[in-house]
Amino acid sequence: MSAVPASASPPDPAAVEAQRVDALAAAALLAVDPAGLGGAVLRAPAGPARDDWLAALRALLPADAPVRRVPLGIADDRLLGGLDLAATLAAGRPVAQRGVLADADGGIAVLAMAERLGADTAARVAAVLDHGEVTVQREGLSLARAARIGVVALDEGLTDDERTPAALRERLAFAPALPPRSPRDDALPLPWTRDDIGAARARLSRVRVGDDVVQALCAAALALGVDSVRAPLLAVRAARAAAALAGRTDADADDAALAARLVLAHRATRLPAPPPDDLPDEPAEADAEPPPPPQDAAEPPPATDDDAQREPQALEDRVLDAAEAAIPPGLLAALLSGVMSRDRSPTGGRAGALKQGRLRGRPAGVRRGEPRAGARLNLIATLRTAAPWQPLRRREAGARDSAAGARLHVRREDFHVTRFKQRSETTTLFVVDASGSSALHRLAEAKGAVELLLADCYVRRDRVAVIGFRGAGAELLLPPTRSLVRAKKSLAGLPGGGGTPLAAAIDSAAALADAVRRQGATPLVVLLTDGRANVARDGRPGRAQAQADAQAAAARLRATGVGVLLLDTSPQPQPTAQQLALAMGARYLPLPHADARAMSAAVQQAVRGADPVG
Repeated sequence: MSAVPASASPPDPAAVEAQRVDALAAAALLAVDPAGLGGAVLRAPAGPARDDWLAALRALLPADAPVRRVPLGIADDRLLGGLDLAATLAAGRPVAQRGVLADADGGIAVLAMAERLGADTAARVAAVLDHGEVTVQREGLSLARAARIGVVALDEGLTDDERTPAALRERLAFAPALPPRSPRDDALPLPWTRDDIGAARARLSRVRVGDDVVQALCAAALALGVDSVRAPLLAVRAARAAAALAGRTDADADDAALAARLVLAHRATRLPAPPPDDLPDEPAEADAEPPPPPQDAAEPPPATDDDAQREPQALEDRVLDAAEAAIPPGLLAALLSGVMSRDRSPTGGRAGALKQGRLRGRPAGVRRGEPRAGARLNLIATLRTAAPWQPLRRREAGARDSAAGARLHVRREDFHVTRFKQRSETTTLFVVDASGSSALHRLAEAKGAVELLLADCYVRRDRVAVIGFRGAGAELLLPPTRSLVRAKKSLAGLPGGGGTPLAAAIDSAAALADAVRRQGATPLVVLLTDGRANVARDGRPGRAQAQADAQAAAARLRATGVGVLLLDTSPQPQPTAQQLALAMGARYLPLPHADARAMSAAVQQAVRGADPVG
């Protein structure tokens, strides 16, 4: 999350007050129908604003409604339930334990640090939200427990890459904006009491939502570019809850407008299209037919299609205006500039690839196997597997009169070992074209861009390497290192001029990437060139053979699966560079008018935002 510029105007007190009122309304509606609305995403750092919202939700929920906190990294048996190992070993028979989600039945599950939630855990929570129950079929158990819950995801992410998983966000109705609040400021009083929520819950099943309200909410979702079918469904449920909270049995336009603000606005991906301009009146023609004679005053005028559609259209416009007014200012600016990215890689450019490990890294579950070759025995998983079989094994042991007195019978097929995942470091290989054509055009800017990228890599603690190519071949100017000073010195000593041995440069990059990969790191090649090769692989001049050799080298690099970014540094985008990027499966970035800082920003955006494409 970028810092607010010093020149930015202070927030509008009226807008801040409206955000706080809407946030309290979202808490009240969630208290009325937690299972139907799914929950809320609170994207805000820990502080008074978030604490006030959670306290308001707890104050509005029924006194017996449970609120359970789900810590990050919770195990499946604690989340969903499973075998109670201690009770099973003591009783000599399988004993099941309840999970946190089942314990929260009828209440709220609070997910801590939801921006770092694993995809597997998010999928399990999403399945519980969809079905309203927890199903466990493992460790000799087959259980189904009710879990009609709402979820509050505490999202403390600072960047767009750090967000609650999309599968979970889609199922949670609300994402209230929580303006920062000083501890000295008073919290807003709650307009509702716990008794009001109880009465609304009793009234909820009798609330009707008319077709006009459903149509208005669907039209607003379509105009805002909300492509999820769940969003208008959640908005309809929010309108029902709002009507029940207001003491009505029919949802009206006010309820629809509130639902649009709270459910649809934060999901917007585009601004509504402006209304079409009114067509000018057609000039009256001289030979036009005279108007029909006036009808009897007692006879009412016939109804027209415009009269029939005026009221539904007005409702749709009101709902859409309410949703558009609630779009956050930052989101509105991003939509206007068209820079929002719908799909972003959460780890691209920020960390290396995940790889399996036996001894180091973050635990990533268990697997059946024996503790050999350094693998670690997972004692708990082993005992869980052995526990359900103890009565049968005791009877077998008693029949054979061997090991009959053993308290616990563990066999080879029970052994489980721990799996680990560790993220390998990224090594960025900068391959810089220092030939005569590149030096004439952009070598100074290319050096500046690489220096800025080196600084960015240093912040991420990535290793970097620099390969320069000119004349008859390519040269490794800097082996993989974390030293920013050495990298800058290697660039400063890079002269320009001579031919373009592009094939030799690609071969050198492929060899270095292979060496980096064998060391356990994740290589990324950033190639800065205009793509106009004129020196063949054997060092002889000749543009045709040089281009053929470069294409062949690019195909071999693509076969290795290494990520490649190609920056076309020529004054105008070159077809040769585009063909080269296609051959090596690289992401192609033409930068005809960019300075060093713009080139650096483009490369960082490409690395963060997408995987290399072919």
